[in-house]
Amino acid sequence: MSGQAAAQNGKYLYAIVACADDPGAVQAGRDYGPIGIDGGTVYTLSDGRVAAVVSDVPNEKVRPQRRHLAAHQEILKRLMEETTPLPMAFGVIADGSDATLGILSHNRDAFVEQLQRVAGKVEMGLRIAWDVPNIFEYFVDTHPELRVTRDRFFGIHHNPSQEEKIELGRMFDRILDEDREAHAEKVEGVLSPHCSEIKRNRCRNEREVMNLACLVGREGQAEFEAGIFEAAEMFDNTFVFDYNGPWPPHNFVDIDLKTRELKM
Repeated sequence: MSGQAAAQNGKYLYAIVACADDPGAVQAGRDYGPIGIDGGTVYTLSDGRVAAVVSDVPNEKVRPQRRHLAAHQEILKRLMEETTPLPMAFGVIADGSDATLGILSHNRDAFVEQLQRVAGKVEMGLRIAWDVPNIFEYFVDTHPELRVTRDRFFGIHHNPSQEEKIELGRMFDRILDEDREAHAEKVEGVLSPHCSEIKRNRCRNEREVMNLACLVGREGQAEFEAGIFEAAEMFDNTFVFDYNGPWPPHNFVDIDLKTRELKM
């Protein structure tokens, strides 16, 4: 094979899907048309039990440009209309068809296990944040322990030392974490009956109370949304609820691909 031909042999991986006779399976050899990265035709490569959804790309890294990211997400959205895929991270490229089939073979048991775990389900996200002008002052106003310490260290006739500032910061962080834990347990108690699994993701900033990923049955989305409204009634107007989805189950797929024939 010439160097030029080899350069055109990459297979961009969008997702792994069930095939054969599994529930919600995708037909082997399925052609989705020219909707992939750079207009490439998207199709499936199957080993008989699982299939990779791919398109042909040069055997080199794909830059995370907006059009490439949009194409990747659009394929996952399209797949969600007919099944629940195992979404691949952006930019995973196998070194040709044989390498793609090798990935399916080497990871088949893990793929099947994960596909069974998410079959018939979608991911829903829920972010809750404090909607207050100043998060520290809000905690000072709502937690006497923090207020007393702040007043002692930052009183009119006291110039706080560096150690005192650090102590106050640590107290704030501890109370923040305790409140987040208490609020998350309360919300999860309401949502758990409507979810197969709930995963807590890391909060992005101090104002964020919780960032939950919820694995929900396709037929149970209305009940899940009702659960969110029920949970929201337990909080006052200093909290903002933002739920989104349905998405592919990004937060519930945990597979370490066993191959050296990948470019990322």
